[in-house]
Amino acid sequence: MSFPVRSGTISRFKFQGYPVGQATRSARLSSRSYWKGTMAAVGLWLGLTVAGVSPVEARESRPGDSEAAVVQLDTLPPEAQATERLIRAGGPFRHAKDGSVFGNRERLLPARPRGFYREYTVRTPGVRHRGARRIVCGGEPPTRPETCYYTDDHYASFRRIAQ
Repeated sequence: MSFPVRSGTISRFKFQGYPVGQATRSARLSSRSYWKGTMAAVGLWLGLTVAGVSPVEARESRPGDSEAAVVQLDTLPPEAQATERLIRAGGPFRHAKDGSVFGNRERLLPARPRGFYREYTVRTPGVRHRGARRIVCGGEPPTRPETCYYTDDHYASFRRIAQ
């Protein structure tokens, strides 16, 4: 038995080629997944609160935030050294995105107001696109940054550049 509808037909066991039970089951699963994730987040928050650790303190104690990750400028690749000289000279830069505001969405760098950090591309030999290497500097004016960080894995980790 079939009934005509705008987008196709509904048969007794199928709607547009899919079994009716399958469509409702996937909707239930996505709803369950949402609630499981929500309850896991609430449980984590409660666990940290009962333990006397605020979520901010837990975030700030990550190993990537330590000052141990420092690299000397002269040990960086020559392309990174050239980019650092260009930053201090004010350019010119090869990519339009160079000098744009870095949002620190990964929160691996120390927390600062939006607009503090700026990102610059470090050339990668043999790559036609921007590649994964960057220098992120913070401070005003951009030609005299307070501190700079180097990443060779597209913001997954940073090392502070020591002069």
